[in-house]
Amino acid sequence: MATNHLLEIKEYGQSIWMDNLSRDLIQSGELKNLVENQGICGITSNPAIFEKAIANNVIYDADIEAGVRAGKPTLEIYESLVFADIRSACDILRPVYDASNKLDGYVSIEVPPTIAHDTQATINEARRYYQQIGRENVMIKIPGTEAGLPAVEQVIADGINVNVTLLFSVQSYINTAWAYIRGLEKRAAEGKDISNIASVASFFLSRIDSNIDGKIDAKLARGVDDINLEARLRSVKGKVAIANAKIAYQEYNKIIESDRWQALATKGAKVQRLLWASTSTKDPHYSDVMYVDELIGPDTVNTLPPATITACADHCEVANRIETGVAEAYQLIESLKDPDINIDIDVVMDELLTDGINKFVQPFQSLMNSLEGKVKLLSPV
Repeated sequence: MATNHLLEIKEYGQSIWMDNLSRDLIQSGELKNLVENQGICGITSNPAIFEKAIANNVIYDADIEAGVRAGKPTLEIYESLVFADIRSACDILRPVYDASNKLDGYVSIEVPPTIAHDTQATINEARRYYQQIGRENVMIKIPGTEAGLPAVEQVIADGINVNVTLLFSVQSYINTAWAYIRGLEKRAAEGKDISNIASVASFFLSRIDSNIDGKIDAKLARGVDDINLEARLRSVKGKVAIANAKIAYQEYNKIIESDRWQALATKGAKVQRLLWASTSTKDPHYSDVMYVDELIGPDTVNTLPPATITACADHCEVANRIETGVAEAYQLIESLKDPDINIDIDVVMDELLTDGINKFVQPFQSLMNSLEGKVKLLSPV
């Protein structure tokens, strides 16, 4: 039999999760097979994934009709569909959760993206989602916005697992890590157990390269007289996201060496792992597994869409690379400030965060509209 490289990656301390969920996947037995035989040990979802799963899919119609008959509003019907899928996926992954001592086996669900800038609403919804889903191995996704991080701190203090999502800049990761630590400290100060809480910091990749590559392509299209400058511009393409991630991992190392973290570790706290997200390669000129191969290393997670899972199982080149080329990574990020290149990475990261929230708000609203249409169709006249 051919080697399944997904299983090899686990030997390097990285967990592979899948960025996909649908009722078809659950009921067909495909998810169970991926978990039991293919090395998948967690699930991430988002509003775009649920829109794709639910819209125009008859598998949900009976439950939608039942919701209509019960007089439920559209949002409540949506939640009943999604919560049922999350519970089923949590049950399939429960053996992984138990066998890994609660390190893996999580299923992530995002609070409504429309409240990304409302701290208290995010806290309220995270608590409600956790309670209503009723599974220990559910992980609530909270955006790493300015308003989101105080919510992360409180929700961790409440003892709820959190996936902090839409992280692009290294500073946003650092802020997230300290929000997690403050939440654990608050919980520990109340004399509560902190050993059974898990968190990941979802650091996005391909969207960074897509944005910066677009800026470089625009410069090249305007014309560059200096052949050396043209070569330098081209050499940056497709490199920034991985360099940025390697620098974030260096910050992770510093944080877990800190006295504050060590004090929590003695009480059984689990590290907040960096999770590599947005890992499907957007440019066909790049390797379809570049965001996997280059970022394998201890205490990390990589969440892959189905096509990347298939590609990686077939031809990932597995090695511990997370701490290789670190000096070059710093140099690359620094080179963006060069007047000839002149790309402000802070501005790029702000653009990506705003865009990232919109990319979740739009499918969420689209799904609500689609469900509203079905509700009207199924409602008694």
